[in-house]
Amino acid sequence: MRAFTARDGVLHVEDVPLTSIADSVGTPTYVYSSAHLRDQYDRLTQALSGLDAQICYAVKANSNLSVLRLFHDLGAGFDIVSGGELQRVVSAGGDPGRVLFSGVGKSVAEIDLALKLEIGCFNVESASELERLSERALLLQRPAPISIRVNPNVDAQTHPYISTGLKENKFGVPPRQALELYRWANDREHLSIVGIDCHIGSQIAEIEPLRQSLTSLLELTDQLADDGIRLRHIDLGGGMGVTYHDETEFDVAAYGNMLHELLDGRDIKLILEPGRYLVANSGTLLTRVEYLKPQPTPEHRNFAVVDAAMNDLLRPALYQAWHDVCVVSPQDGVLAARWDIVGPICETGDFIAHDRELALTEQQLLAIMSAGAYGMVQSSNYNTRPRPAEVLVDGSQFRVVRRRETTRDQLSLELDSELRADLVRPAP
Repeated sequence: MRAFTARDGVLHVEDVPLTSIADSVGTPTYVYSSAHLRDQYDRLTQALSGLDAQICYAVKANSNLSVLRLFHDLGAGFDIVSGGELQRVVSAGGDPGRVLFSGVGKSVAEIDLALKLEIGCFNVESASELERLSERALLLQRPAPISIRVNPNVDAQTHPYISTGLKENKFGVPPRQALELYRWANDREHLSIVGIDCHIGSQIAEIEPLRQSLTSLLELTDQLADDGIRLRHIDLGGGMGVTYHDETEFDVAAYGNMLHELLDGRDIKLILEPGRYLVANSGTLLTRVEYLKPQPTPEHRNFAVVDAAMNDLLRPALYQAWHDVCVVSPQDGVLAARWDIVGPICETGDFIAHDRELALTEQQLLAIMSAGAYGMVQSSNYNTRPRPAEVLVDGSQFRVVRRRETTRDQLSLELDSELRADLVRPAP
């Protein structure tokens, strides 16, 4: 089903008009569709049918506890990149034994927490990390299940900021070094070799780079087997692309066919780490037009200043990302014009969209589409702006799954007791 549809002239998410959410919760607010999350998970599950496979949702894409709980209830494990994300998974009811810990900079504190909680696997990214992990496992007398992240030098043909599988990227190790690390780990009592992994980037449109990556991992798996090192799983990462504008939709069925083709007859578990694919198009950012600044001549830009900003949705400024902008409830008699949708932050780079043809009035409600991934998780308090609320819709019901942050929330981390008293003391 489509998560967002227009009915009676009003944009809905599932069976809830977005105007109702804005009236109840205010703006800016992130809104997610439960139905879309379930549908995307089911589509991927069907493509993997017949394989020994596990989906581990990439928490970094959208780490709201209610989103994590939904995926946990569907049967997902989790891919994390920080100790904080691990604590989120546990708080959402997730099983640490089905958690993969990725990331290039795991601290001692994060490693110790993961060892004590007995996570499923550490995706190791360097020789130094492997040595640290061995030392901590020995000290704590806890076995450390490991997988080496291989950098296969495969071009994912995506934005350079989200490409992770080339030799100039910071992630993983080259195949030859991976073999050396596995042999070293095999001699360490408190290291348990369980898998091999890679992740070549995000927003991948074609299957061929993923085929090349899996082929490379299978070759290494066979070499390790010749050395007597048998792996339990292959983790191919995530990266499946989604449609924001005019991109071709990723063919998940063809991807499943490719995985069946290469893994047929092999006694090994497949792990995938989808994030964006599951959540991106589940979400929208609701925002309201504060001011219109039309210009007198066509060669100048018209500006629509909204109450959302780059601190709420960083992707356009960071990646030059394209998000569709929809008027939630169009008004009759308003002429369309070309508008730049910009926020109130004191940066020229504070924009949501450029050069969009929209029929706008002040106080009009807009929906910034495809905002379910890397939206709220990248938000900040720049300009001492409170972060948005988050809402989860299920059918005809919606609930606030993160309340709107307040300025008091921000100040509470900085004020000592005397300043706190001044903050709440009424003026004379």
